[in-house]
Amino acid sequence: MEKPVNQKAWFLVLPVFLLVAFSAIIPLMTVVNYAFQDTFGDNAFFWAGLEWFEEMLHSDRLWGALGRQVIFSATILAIEVPLGIVIALNMPKKGGWSSFCLVMIALPLLIPWNVVGTIWQLFSRVDIGLLGHSLAALGIDVNPGQDPLTAWVLVVVMDVWHWTSLVALLCYAGLQSIPQAYYQAARIDQASRWSVFRYIELPKMGGVLLIAVLLRFMDSFMIYTEPFVLTGGGPGNATTFLSIDLVKMAIGQFDLGPAAAFSLMYFLVILLVCWVFYTVMTTLDNQEER
Repeated sequence: MEKPVNQKAWFLVLPVFLLVAFSAIIPLMTVVNYAFQDTFGDNAFFWAGLEWFEEMLHSDRLWGALGRQVIFSATILAIEVPLGIVIALNMPKKGGWSSFCLVMIALPLLIPWNVVGTIWQLFSRVDIGLLGHSLAALGIDVNPGQDPLTAWVLVVVMDVWHWTSLVALLCYAGLQSIPQAYYQAARIDQASRWSVFRYIELPKMGGVLLIAVLLRFMDSFMIYTEPFVLTGGGPGNATTFLSIDLVKMAIGQFDLGPAAAFSLMYFLVILLVCWVFYTVMTTLDNQEER
């Protein structure tokens, strides 16, 4: 006898599928439609083929924004991941101080992105900002609106202040999962602090570090609100990252075809780099386990 198949579960999945289709699939198909067509208004579309993709691939504007984006993402990963590990290693593991430290570290993550940009914009002002006024008193000129290097440093420091907490919390969770028997065995063998970190703590944090690197890369590669509020992408194009350039193209100039092709290429770059990150780190993790 054939066992009857109950299809009633589809009624539970269908609302989720419709929600995802409405919020993700339909907008994505709209972008794909604009990427291969041109319009002069009144919903009159003309087939353009790969014209917009070829234009973007030969655009100095795109490659310049991509270069700035890669440098920014590499910089904040090089700072936030080691700093998050150091913070997690030095946090108390139990007791009231542990809860207090967790709450204090998590506070920056609770602040909305536009508020973070506003805070640092006010904080860096020479006339009313504590940081800007203090540096000016020391003879250090802080003017992110005119100095590209100052704008870059300020954007990086702002991102490190905002998101290092995420890496620290993930690493702390990984450290909490290590059994005490590992540390007892290390003390019996008189292992050094570096050996404990290298052979016990770091391998056990491998999974959460992979998640932290992937999350921070994706977030940093799609960053928009904070640098836009802080510097507006300036001075000039010094802090104009891919997302800011895309918004200027789509909304400021209303070039929907090039902007759609730009956004699809942007999306594919993020997927490709995340896949490379995941493949390399999982391969290294498997080799260490062997």
